[in-house]
Amino acid sequence: MSLETNLTGLQGEDKAAAFLTDQGYTIIERNWKIKGGEIDIIAVKGDTVVFVEVKTLPNATLDMLQSVLGPQKQKRIIKISKRFLQIHRQYSKYLVRFDVIINDMQGLPPVYHIENAFSELL
Repeated sequence: MSLETNLTGLQGEDKAAAFLTDQGYTIIERNWKIKGGEIDIIAVKGDTVVFVEVKTLPNATLDMLQSVLGPQKQKRIIKISKRFLQIHRQYSKYLVRFDVIINDMQGLPPVYHIENAFSELL
């Protein structure tokens, strides 16, 4: 990953975190990493812990978005979220949600928040 790509990602995450805070979420973790991946933002609102994937895609289309957030990526995020919940037992009674925030994509608002973007398939 290039330095420019990394910087764009960090700026996008800052923008997403500010947006979530404005919407009443409390950010509890950013870039939470374990072996096997990371979750961009973990936030709480009410009785729900929300795992947020942030994408800054100024030149993307909706079709490209589907490939960026395909089933493999979703499985990885779900696996990492389960590990987070095992470690942070204080959230064990919370509802869990997986959101996506898209920044700067043409045809969408500057910060586009998709609640319940995906869920674990049973």
